[in-house]
Amino acid sequence: MISITDTHTHLYLEQFNTDRHQVIEEAITSGVSKFLLPNVDDQTIEPMLGLSRNFPGHCIPMMGLHPTSVKPDFKEVLKRMRTLFETNHFCGIGETGIDLYWDKTRFAGQVEAFHIQIEWSLEMNLPLVIHSRNSVQEIMDVLIPYRNSGLKGVMHCFPGNTYQARWFTSMGFCLGIGGVVTYKNSEMAKVAKEIPLEYLLLETDAPYLPPAPHRGQRNLPSYLPLVAAKIAAIRGISIEEVARVTTQTANTLFKLT
Repeated sequence: MISITDTHTHLYLEQFNTDRHQVIEEAITSGVSKFLLPNVDDQTIEPMLGLSRNFPGHCIPMMGLHPTSVKPDFKEVLKRMRTLFETNHFCGIGETGIDLYWDKTRFAGQVEAFHIQIEWSLEMNLPLVIHSRNSVQEIMDVLIPYRNSGLKGVMHCFPGNTYQARWFTSMGFCLGIGGVVTYKNSEMAKVAKEIPLEYLLLETDAPYLPPAPHRGQRNLPSYLPLVAAKIAAIRGISIEEVARVTTQTANTLFKLT
């Protein structure tokens, strides 16, 4: 029986309102024993914390502001989020980053919010969970001044090529690998093959980005072994080895043990 960690899942969202407990129990049965919950905005905080209370030791929250949720009042939102660290345990900062897919007009605000959360990561020695969509170079530009600062974290659903992957790992970042690795002609598959296994983390981003053969459906944490199996096949190793190494990396990065 393998034991793996879903390092990025949104189980607190409304897509799971009718069967959340069943989804979690089925995932645990399938070998997924921990679920790391990145926050989105100020409306998702309470559902996320409630889920963490209901499944202690399994559902573990983070705190941050998603780039697509950066609105004109983002500084006030971040101030409120910052106070929550005084009374709650979070395993990481995020998810934060830059998203230029939906709206490029908020780029400056996204960058400023990103910088604020990077400073949280350094101050509290917590890993930074970075969302990047149509923005890998912009993310790199923000991170360059932080080289050798001790900043660490994960590029969630890593969207870049192998050159960019090596750049991020040289900065101390891991790469989140999810269902996209199972898609035909996926760049992520090349990354999963060429980057050392110690830098890879498993994630679903549930309810989004389900692996083949479940594309078009709601993603579930119980599908994560399909991602592990794909990485194992790409690398020519056992799924047990993928599970062992990625779980160890997650435990170390997010201080889970």
